[in-house]
Amino acid sequence: MNETEVIIVGAGPVGLFLAAELRLAGVQTVVLEQRADPSPHPKALGLHARTLEQLAMRGLIDPFLAHGVPVSQWHFGFLPQRLDLSRLDSPYPFMLAFPQHRTEAVLQEVALARGADIRRGHRVTEVADTGDQVQVTTAAGEHFVTNWLVGTDGAGSTVRKLAGIGFPGTDADTYAYLGDVRSTTPPPPGFGVQNERGALIVAPLPGGLFRFTGTDPLATETPTLESLEETVFRISGQRFGLHDPAWLSRFGNATRVASEYRRGRVLLAGDAAHMHFPAGGVGLNLGLQDAMNLGWKLADVIQQRAGADLLDTYHAERRPWALDVAEHTLAQTALITATTPTGQALRTVLSDALATVPELSLLWARRLAGLDVHYGDQPPAGTRVAATGDALLDGRPARIDVPGLGEAAVRPDGYVQ
Repeated sequence: MNETEVIIVGAGPVGLFLAAELRLAGVQTVVLEQRADPSPHPKALGLHARTLEQLAMRGLIDPFLAHGVPVSQWHFGFLPQRLDLSRLDSPYPFMLAFPQHRTEAVLQEVALARGADIRRGHRVTEVADTGDQVQVTTAAGEHFVTNWLVGTDGAGSTVRKLAGIGFPGTDADTYAYLGDVRSTTPPPPGFGVQNERGALIVAPLPGGLFRFTGTDPLATETPTLESLEETVFRISGQRFGLHDPAWLSRFGNATRVASEYRRGRVLLAGDAAHMHFPAGGVGLNLGLQDAMNLGWKLADVIQQRAGADLLDTYHAERRPWALDVAEHTLAQTALITATTPTGQALRTVLSDALATVPELSLLWARRLAGLDVHYGDQPPAGTRVAATGDALLDGRPARIDVPGLGEAAVRPDGYVQ
């Protein structure tokens, strides 16, 4: 049998970041991934301010800043008035356009360099938590024994299902189209439109591709290139010469949050713990912040610096913020799909409010950026620290001079203890 301290199921960005965090602490870590190769499709496109802050705490920010594109204005529910991210109280007052598959590649390189064992083509089929260990079996009949098992295997998580953890929420009632295509006459940067016919937003991708995505009440199936062209024309009134599609997809707004982030020796992170409509581009960020919260706690438990009850704080701290994201992405979905005269009026009123009440814009910007995340109700404990210099590079707690607080003990994930 293969024995290790932690098995992570799922080699997406969340699983790889968690593996990198565990290896930083010296924890034996095996990552099992059912796919033979990484996905070439950039499902998510942006990294928000709090995620960038936490990557910087581990000295990982440079490749992202070197190849990403800072976006100083971002949308909430496709409202015409954009949020001004430049006002964020962060060293990174922007959303960084950086495709998910490139994030995955960077984090895989880090995890491998730190000694993680990443095994692809291993589909998990059985999980048994015996109380003092977890036994894992793959489709090929390979057996593993681990002290702790973490499911980072997406919204359809096999680990979550085999562990018997509930996934309550709502089914999809809205669907979006997506096409990563080339365009002979692409729209200008930041192009987007929402009207009585539907919604469309366009984002540039590496390699000369453009992502055309939005909602169309008339689109009921995965788009073809021809149907995508017609949807785009019907909503925008323009033709952009779409051709050579790299990826065509359709997805819904099913919204669910796991009832437990920990059951015994099994834990969940990322999309295995929460799913929602990708409004605002916050999903990947939510998952990476899960990994940052869980990694040091799991290492402390394994290396006997804390009891196993420390892992209960992972559920207590992270699940409320998943519920928060679930709420505001549902609200954004309602705004995106508000095509009736009543809905259009609501959009106008809210957009005008954003334009005339700067603090409302900042409130929503901080919410998308993850800067309002805090833990506990006894400040300053649980308060976010924006910049820590080199103090947290080793993933251990440190005493840091925090603006407004003076010298304070700061956890490895950048929150005051």
